[in-house]
Amino acid sequence: MSTATTTPQRDAAQQEGTKHARRFGLPIATALVMGNIIGGGIFLLPASVAPYGTVSLVAFGVLTLGAIALALVFGRLAHRLPQTGGPYVYARAAFGDFAGFLAAWSYWITAWVSNAALAVAAVGYLDVIVPVHESKLATIAAALAFQWLPALANLAGTRYVGVVQIVATVLKFVPLILVAVGGLFFFDSANLGPFQAGGGGTLGAVSASAAILLFSYLGVESAAVSAGEVRDPRRNVGRATVLGTLGAAAVYLLGTLSVFGTVPHDRLVTSTAPFSDATNAMFGGSWGGTLVACMAMVSILGALNGWTLLSAQAPYAAARDGLFPKVFTVKRRGVPTVGVLVTVVLASLLTVYNYTAGTKGVFEILVLVTTFTATVPYLLSTAAQIYFLLSGQSEKVSGARLARDGVLALAAFGFSLWLVAGSGYAAVYQGVLFLFAGVLVYAWMAARKQRAATRG
Repeated sequence: MSTATTTPQRDAAQQEGTKHARRFGLPIATALVMGNIIGGGIFLLPASVAPYGTVSLVAFGVLTLGAIALALVFGRLAHRLPQTGGPYVYARAAFGDFAGFLAAWSYWITAWVSNAALAVAAVGYLDVIVPVHESKLATIAAALAFQWLPALANLAGTRYVGVVQIVATVLKFVPLILVAVGGLFFFDSANLGPFQAGGGGTLGAVSASAAILLFSYLGVESAAVSAGEVRDPRRNVGRATVLGTLGAAAVYLLGTLSVFGTVPHDRLVTSTAPFSDATNAMFGGSWGGTLVACMAMVSILGALNGWTLLSAQAPYAAARDGLFPKVFTVKRRGVPTVGVLVTVVLASLLTVYNYTAGTKGVFEILVLVTTFTATVPYLLSTAAQIYFLLSGQSEKVSGARLARDGVLALAAFGFSLWLVAGSGYAAVYQGVLFLFAGVLVYAWMAARKQRAATRG
């Protein structure tokens, strides 16, 4: 069985000798997880799930439990294999090169398609302040700027990635917590509306609202993917993953509950800016829209900053082992620069295509595809944990924690399968096509690797 060849010490050595490369501590690693989970989606979620009624809060709870189980599994895996690459490293160590490649390939797709979606969402909030949508050229330029600014921060080095992540996280959480907590003081149960709106039964409503909420929890693996850049990863990756997931879940649940209780249900169903409406209801006036737009843009920039780094880490780890083109191993100032550049270029092209072709439906399907493609490395990672537990590898399994780790791994695996089901048939269909395209890339890289080994 193939195993990852790079050690944390080697990763650290690659980053030494430059003041721009700096390993992340627990606070920055936690901010990376929270920043990547909470992007721009929180500002739209209350209105998106309002048509299903307050039963959507139950879906939030179920998703939170699944995400925490997944976070704990990633923490245990990172303790055993504390290397840059996260799901790629775990899948490859357990099942060999092909599984590792599929994890890296699908995760990479998730990253750059998500970046394009986040940039488009950011432009929507910018339009509240500056009417960029009046010009298609201005709209495209703004979307590209939202993508390239975080990319430039990444190219400046991991030191600046951490600084941007901390600042963005603080700036977005102060107002978010203000609304989430402050809204409870203006809470009116008469605004909640029915527990279940529409037909289909309670279970159907939970599943339907969960399908909308799935994308919101992507990013729990952030610290594990960047484990090579985290100080003392065996200890800090697991802690950062759990703390970041719990923090994001608390903001999601409190924020949605506060909006539900301050904005009348019939108005919330048709709202295009639910946090703005909640702010206006709390304090009066119409300044809430501008404030929420600023919060959303800061939030999305923070998410883009973190996702840009993660989008380069997976192909970097695979290229280091000969499963991605070697050019992806180029690293400057602690950051895989080629991976950052290729990712931002692909996301930019997708963004331009979305605006010029006017294919909004296709773009929304691609966003759902990211939910499916993200579950591929989730499933492979949880399966790797189950493999380690059942294979009796004493160096990877703690006997005293076998039962607990087994239950968590099975729960996380089931949660990942639910994510696949929630993606919908169209998204799964498109996602499988993306994966099959990657098989061709793997065949090419595997053949090159074999030829090199034969000549050697």
